[in-house]
Amino acid sequence: MTTLTKPARRRRSLNWGRISAWAALTVAIIITIGPFLWMLRTALSNNHALASQSSNLLPADFTWGAFARVFGLQSQAQAQAEGGSGASINFWQYLGNSLIVSTMITFSQVFFSAMAAYAFARLQWPGRDKVFAMFLGTLLVPGIFTALPNFLLVKNLGLLNTYLGIALPSMLMTPFAVFFLRQFFLGMSREVEEAAMLDGARHSRIFFQIALPNASAPIATLCLLTFIAAWNDYFWPLLVGNSPAVRVLTVGLGVFKSQSPQGAPDWSGLMAATLVSALPILLLFIAFGKKIVNSIGFSGIK
Repeated sequence: MTTLTKPARRRRSLNWGRISAWAALTVAIIITIGPFLWMLRTALSNNHALASQSSNLLPADFTWGAFARVFGLQSQAQAQAEGGSGASINFWQYLGNSLIVSTMITFSQVFFSAMAAYAFARLQWPGRDKVFAMFLGTLLVPGIFTALPNFLLVKNLGLLNTYLGIALPSMLMTPFAVFFLRQFFLGMSREVEEAAMLDGARHSRIFFQIALPNASAPIATLCLLTFIAAWNDYFWPLLVGNSPAVRVLTVGLGVFKSQSPQGAPDWSGLMAATLVSALPILLLFIAFGKKIVNSIGFSGIK
């Protein structure tokens, strides 16, 4: 009679490389989310207690008053009683302005960039690669160099303090967007395109009925990236759209910080407004972050 012996369990040696990688990743996550946690802590604090409890990691004299001030649910007297500066911010109007401008930029820029990317990837015309290299070289030009010419153009067109004036410089194609979509179009099979051309389809029909539907994933990713960039833009909207009627949220937060009737900024209200304004972008990135990474890897960007 034979007896079965259980195989001895092999001791797994500690993988110090994996442990170090996880430790470094944990530190990076803490450094990344640390500012947001501090924003939340300040937003839930009373301004009067911030200075005396500056080293405390928990909210100083916990209160929801800062968020009430942001949403216009407190009077000036109530705001000053809770440590606010007494300044006001038209949060909902600025939020709507940011939404309008970001949407205009996103749809227009992605559409024109898709057309340019298709032309660079699928059409054959003299000097195509040289023109693309020159166009891609504009990535090396800092944006501040084009601020003054763009401002003079918008001013001469009479578009200062308008939604179109804020969005216009970013509504056409951009080098990154064109390069991003061109990488995808280069990987598309030519068989379907050639079959459509044999059936008499022109390039415009192929673009709208074949190329765009197949590129829905990278286009959705590019829309998200473009929307985030437009939402976070500060300098250009400040330069051409400082009127309260078209003021975007980033500029509005800066104005709110500078308005201090009592001499000190309302740090709790400012952090509450900043946290609320960043929340939509954070939720979008959390929801579609994996799609962004997959699309960037599939498009060949390293």
